[in-house]
Amino acid sequence: MARKPTRNRTQKTGLHQTNRASRLSSTEKQGPPRSEMGEVRIIGGDWRGRKLPVLLSEGLRPTSDRVRETVFNWLQFDVPGARCLDLFSGSGALGFEALSRGAKSVTFLELSSPVAKQLSQNLITLQACHGEVVQGDSLQWLARPVASSYDIVFVDPPFNQGLMQQAVDKLFISGVLSKSDETSCSWLYLEQERTLDWPTLPNGWVCHREKKTSNVKFGLFYFKADE
Repeated sequence: MARKPTRNRTQKTGLHQTNRASRLSSTEKQGPPRSEMGEVRIIGGDWRGRKLPVLLSEGLRPTSDRVRETVFNWLQFDVPGARCLDLFSGSGALGFEALSRGAKSVTFLELSSPVAKQLSQNLITLQACHGEVVQGDSLQWLARPVASSYDIVFVDPPFNQGLMQQAVDKLFISGVLSKSDETSCSWLYLEQERTLDWPTLPNGWVCHREKKTSNVKFGLFYFKADE
């Protein structure tokens, strides 16, 4: 009895490997498994109710709906037309909320490359041409000459890493906060662990409002000129 040609066996093996590689490639294109994805909901403005995918990563802690609602109630008359900086973007919850409520522009700074890519994809999904994602270390970014200035800066660094004071120090050295005058006011939003004292700010900067939740302390600061 004649033996089956080994050539056919080789062809089958090759086809099987090609199909397997194709399936793997298809899986990779789909992005991370669902278990690695979360979501954040925009709570106000033009995109109210929209849910955006969030790539879960170590240290990621989106600002809660409750906190965001309070903060943007405080800022309701200042966000429209404002240039905003989201210094430690993570999920982008603060920046996307600002864009939804009429901010002129938002710069998202994010250290993680995969998370930054997801932020960029969310901007595309929202067709938000006035948002920009910068992937890199926020502290190093502040140490470079910065061409733009911002009316509102959100500082919400990962917890338990001692980043808040460093970020605030570099923020004021960099000069990225717009200068306040008689007709306009720049705002600095800080969010940190509930048990910590506020970082030391330059003379003249005072707390406008602050609140606490079970785990978080958040506040809004501005420069109060001498009367």
